[in-house]
Amino acid sequence: MSAPRVAVFDYESGNVHSAVKALAAAGAEVELTRDRGRALEADGLVVPGVGAFAAVRDALIAHGGDEIVDRRLAGGRPVLGICVGMQIMFERGVERGHDVEGLGEWPGTVTELDAPVLPHMGWNTVEPGEGTVLFRGIEQERFYFVHSYAAKTWELDVIPPFPQPAVTYATHGERFIAAVENGPLSATQFHPEKSGDAGIRLLRNWVEAL
Repeated sequence: MSAPRVAVFDYESGNVHSAVKALAAAGAEVELTRDRGRALEADGLVVPGVGAFAAVRDALIAHGGDEIVDRRLAGGRPVLGICVGMQIMFERGVERGHDVEGLGEWPGTVTELDAPVLPHMGWNTVEPGEGTVLFRGIEQERFYFVHSYAAKTWELDVIPPFPQPAVTYATHGERFIAAVENGPLSATQFHPEKSGDAGIRLLRNWVEAL
């Protein structure tokens, strides 16, 4: 059996080379691309993101990534967002007084963490959501975070027979969403590509599910 093909979308925002290496270690055949056709055709698409919410969203839209994500999800084709690549999947982001529209794949707003120290930088445990695939076998592990903003509450109501999303939380000052698995769209607020063996295992869980 051939390895699943994963496209890492290169839209000039994100730690793309670390993500490519980690996905290869997780068993994927990885391609770094901004080609629309390649991104649409891959078994899985990874959307990384580092920096300000508005800048990441604007860069993704400038390269047509919003349409690619939308088309893939409409066809039930897996997408994985990482860090700000997760945040922009929500409706809005409020950062330094600027209220900016996200991609709107999920309802909710990304806001600054209420914590004594920001950014939240370093290793932290998580509370895996019921039915998780990403955290199978690594429920007690620690993952590497670098962020000051996050979504705090899950607002999407899913009506049966559609499966309930697995929503994973972490705490830094306050509780926030650390990962979501919602049909074909999954995302992590932390960086699996910087999370050592646990991060590779999480990516392997995602790759094997493609």
